Amino acid sequence: MTTTPLRIGPHTVSPPVVLAPMAGITNAPFRTLCREFSGGRGLFVSEMITSRALVERDAKTMRLIHFDAAERPRSLQLYGVDPATVGKAVRMIVEEDLADHVDLNFGCPVPKVTRKGGGSALPYKRPLLRAILREAVTGAGGLPVTMKMRKGIDDDHLTYLDAGRIAAEEGVTAIALHGRTAAQHYGGTADWEAIARLKDAVPEVPVLGNGDIWSADDALRMVRETGCDGVVVGRGCLGRPWLFGDLAAAFEGRGGAGFARPTLREVADVMLRHAGLLAEWLGDEERGVIDFRKHVAWYTKGFAVGSEARGRLAVVGSLAELADRLAALDLDQPWPPGADGPRGRTSGRSRVVLPDGWLADPYDCAAVGADAELATSGG
Repeated sequence: MTTTPLRIGPHTVSPPVVLAPMAGITNAPFRTLCREFSGGRGLFVSEMITSRALVERDAKTMRLIHFDAAERPRSLQLYGVDPATVGKAVRMIVEEDLADHVDLNFGCPVPKVTRKGGGSALPYKRPLLRAILREAVTGAGGLPVTMKMRKGIDDDHLTYLDAGRIAAEEGVTAIALHGRTAAQHYGGTADWEAIARLKDAVPEVPVLGNGDIWSADDALRMVRETGCDGVVVGRGCLGRPWLFGDLAAAFEGRGGAGFARPTLREVADVMLRHAGLLAEWLGDEERGVIDFRKHVAWYTKGFAVGSEARGRLAVVGSLAELADRLAALDLDQPWPPGADGPRGRTSGRSRVVLPDGWLADPYDCAAVGADAELATSGG
C-alpha cells in the first residue's frame, strides 16, 4: 500500500507513522531502537513533558527533553492546563531550540492528570481548550503544533468533533485521535469509525488514527477503513520496536515479505541493546537495567520462556546478569504464531476522576485551579 506522505508543518513524515508518547517508555533509548528499525523513517515523540516543569527547569524534565543528534525532527509532547504556562513553555522551546515539533496532550486518561482537569478531561471545557491551543500556536511561530486526544470523557460526554474543529480553527497542523473515551482507558475495542468521522469533520487538517494497531496489517486496515492520513502506534510496539520496520515495509507496498519475524535469539540481542542504551542514557548500569525490567514480559510474550525464567529476568541487576539469563533460554525458538496481540494495559475504568463540578458546564472554566499544572514530567 502506498500513501501520500504526511505533512506536519515543514516536516514530511514518510511513512505516515508516529510513535505515541508513553510515560516511562518513549525515552531517548527506546526512540533510538524504533528509529533504527524503521531506517530513520517516521516520527518519534518524547515522553509527556509538563509545561510547568519545563518552565521551571525541573532536573528530570531537562533530561527527558534530551534528543539524540540523529533525531530529526525532534518531537516533544507537552502537557498543560494553564494557557499562559503552556504559552511560556512553547516560547521556551522555540527560543532555546529544544525541539522541531510540539504535540499537545489532551488524551492522557490517568487519574492524577484528569483530576486536575488535564489530559482527556480538558477538551470538555471548550473555551479552555481554545485558549491553550491559541497560546501554543502563537508562541510556536513557525514551529508546527499538533494535538492528541480521545473521543471524550465517556459516551455521554463526547468531545472529539468539537475539539477537532477548534483545533483546525486555531491553526493546529495535525490531530491524532485515540478511538476510546477516558472511561474506557485501554479496555474494549477502539472505535475506528470515530476516526473516520473526525476526518470528515476537519478535511483541511491531517488526521491520525490511534488504537488497536498491533501489526503493520492493522495499520493498513485502519487507513483503508477510516481514510486517516497516518497512524499513531503506542502499545503495539511494546517489546516490538521492529514494528516500525514492518510499518515502513507495509506503507511502501512490500507487505508481509518485509516483516520481521525474529527468533528468540534475535529478540534477546535487542533486549540487551535496549538495556545497554538505558544504562548509557541514565549514566548508571544498575539503574538502566532496573528500568529495563518492565520490558521483559513484552519482549518475551508468545515464546516458550515460562514464568520462572521470566521472573529471573525481571530481577536482574546488571547487563552481564541479563546476558547470562537470556543465554540460558532456548534461543533457537522461531517467532511464535499469534505473538502480535495486545500488550501493555488492557483494562477499563468504571469512572473518570475529575475536578468537582467539572461536567456541570462545558463553558465554565472556573473549576481549573491555580495548582492544576503538574510539576513533574513523564506521566
